[in-house]
Amino acid sequence: MSDARMRLIDTEATGASLPYGALVDALQSGFVTGCTVPVRHHHRMEKSGEPDATLLLMPAWSKAEDQDQFLGVKLVTVVPGNTTRGLPGLTSTYILYDGVTGQQLALMDGNVITSRRTVATSALAARYLARDDAKSLLVIGSGRVASQIPDAYRAVRAIEKVLVWDINNEGAKKLVRSLNDKGIDSEVVTDLEQSVGVADIISAATLATSPIIKGAWVRKGTHIDLIGGFTPKMREADDAALTKARAFVDTREALHEAGDLVQPIQSGVVAEEHVLGTLVDLAKGNLNGRTSTDEITYFKAVGSALADLVAARMVYEQICTERQ
Repeated sequence: MSDARMRLIDTEATGASLPYGALVDALQSGFVTGCTVPVRHHHRMEKSGEPDATLLLMPAWSKAEDQDQFLGVKLVTVVPGNTTRGLPGLTSTYILYDGVTGQQLALMDGNVITSRRTVATSALAARYLARDDAKSLLVIGSGRVASQIPDAYRAVRAIEKVLVWDINNEGAKKLVRSLNDKGIDSEVVTDLEQSVGVADIISAATLATSPIIKGAWVRKGTHIDLIGGFTPKMREADDAALTKARAFVDTREALHEAGDLVQPIQSGVVAEEHVLGTLVDLAKGNLNGRTSTDEITYFKAVGSALADLVAARMVYEQICTERQ
């Protein structure tokens, strides 16, 4: 890292540097190695005539004993008022620094970092929690993150069929066309209950505030992956889906941030101990993930600055190697 010239890495280059197979492997190593991850910072920005905005800061840096030292900060602006402007409500930027000198190394597209590390983290969890013979995937949602779920899962399981359901049927159709154009056998589904009942893996990436996945619909052997629901008021699966499953999280922060856990814990449906462990426990082999073909597994993620740092480092190292 002696060359500390600031590099501007655009959206296309950021994405091209994060192929899912390699990213999942890098995340596995990253969760084993670990890094320093302070509590994320939330700052409310008052607005006039529209909802208040939020500035979110997510820092992480290498451990003191690590050979290579990096520091990264993701800055996220959440502006609900952008809906009326026809603009995205969330914008993210990632800054990577030399962990020894503190010099800036790169500025890269935080939206790409976030979406790719998010679905790759879910795919990493599925490496431990989904059945080895899982072949069908139900994607609930069709937005920026949901659209990348099939590619990420195909890096860890031999997915042969992708079903897509979204409250916005046109969004589902658009995603299915894109997947079929890439040679991934996909179809739009409208009967969510029936689709939940036949899928080997269910992955949801929505902004739902009430459960859309019912535990009564889920068959034995299914893996449930919940990507949305990143605030205590948001929810993608009901109590029954949680209580009948072996449950894991990306980090313990999920117990306090994700409605899919906060709500059933607060209501007394389950205790925190119902969540068996984290992705660190799985990656290190401290806990078994799936223990039988019949059990239902459940993974809830809220995002980690560790995963951001792993992805940003991967982008930077690949770009630097290409330019040498």
